[in-house]
Amino acid sequence: MKRMRVLLIHNRYLQPGGEDIVFEAEKSLLERYGHEVITFMEDNSRLRKINPLKIVVNAIWSMETQRKIRKLIEEKKPNVVHFHNTFLKISPAAYYAVKEKRIPVVQTLHNYRIICPGSLLMRNGHVCEDCLRRVVPWRGVVCGCWRNSRMGTAVVTAMITFHRLIGTWTKQVDMYIALTKFARQKFIEGGLPAEKIMVKPNFVYPDPGPGEGGGRFALFVGRLSPEKGIKTLLNAWSLLGNKVPLKIVGTGPLIRDVENIVKKLPSVEWLGWRSREEIYTFMKRADFLVFPSECYEGFPMTLVEAFACGLPVIASRLGAMTEIVEEGRTGLLFDPKNFEDLAAKIEWAWMHPKEMEEMGQEARKEYEMKYTEERNYKILMSIYQKALRMFY
Repeated sequence: MKRMRVLLIHNRYLQPGGEDIVFEAEKSLLERYGHEVITFMEDNSRLRKINPLKIVVNAIWSMETQRKIRKLIEEKKPNVVHFHNTFLKISPAAYYAVKEKRIPVVQTLHNYRIICPGSLLMRNGHVCEDCLRRVVPWRGVVCGCWRNSRMGTAVVTAMITFHRLIGTWTKQVDMYIALTKFARQKFIEGGLPAEKIMVKPNFVYPDPGPGEGGGRFALFVGRLSPEKGIKTLLNAWSLLGNKVPLKIVGTGPLIRDVENIVKKLPSVEWLGWRSREEIYTFMKRADFLVFPSECYEGFPMTLVEAFACGLPVIASRLGAMTEIVEEGRTGLLFDPKNFEDLAAKIEWAWMHPKEMEEMGQEARKEYEMKYTEERNYKILMSIYQKALRMFY
């Protein structure tokens, strides 16, 4: 494809997250293939000193962002504008500034925020779709689904509802990028036009290369929080006793739970936060990765990083995980929240190292087939081309 000028727009959260990683990876991807990339960034940390009422208005419609983006487009004249996140500071008003200049808009759907105030389709530790088909997702406000705050959730709900009523989600975005087929279907159920949603998974670059295993331990990598299933993981290991060594990498609000189980089970080792390079080293030595998430997930980078390292995965049979992990080929699946089922799958995996090694080889093939830089670039360009065709 001919050289393009792409404007990437992203709103960082208070804490660095997966969306930030994907944004930077996509920027580097486009640059490596010779495209000119312009970036527009905002940061929610800048809202701390702003009047709360202004934050509410800003989240729904930021005139300041509109002015900035209009000016940037006039100066740089991009061919395509690709959004990653607009919440809170940028706001969906930014789409209108782009469309005024007759430039295609692409939006990556990293989470479910435009159909769910809490963004995870999860409430009180359980999958929840109560707001999925509602014009006004009021139940999220009642339950305080965003950060356990009714006031905060009311702001998100107002943003979702206002832009739904004026047709922002259906008219102002030319192409949406869903990370999985599962997510695409949820967004269609939530009211987005099916013809505007294409699937493009995340990718791993640079390729860490496959490991040789032999470490004889299981590995967990992720945030130590309720939705990631850390309690299910710990309960499963309590059943296993000291049969299977486990290394846990990550930090989060459930650190105390992990520390308590480590005291009781010598087979469990908590390693805290580690760099990506260190995580790759663990993945290349481990026998399998355990991914017990209890939410739908967007697109867990940990899974494809494991695949790139030739590491099979034991994951919960839920949402994105069922699409990424093929049971019996690249790993095993267990019933979400069922720690007994998880313990049984772990014990089987531990007792069948040859079969798990073969699954690891298949996981590596899956990475090479679906999650490389080259494959991702081709999909991204096809999405940009479709956006241009739909626009003109």
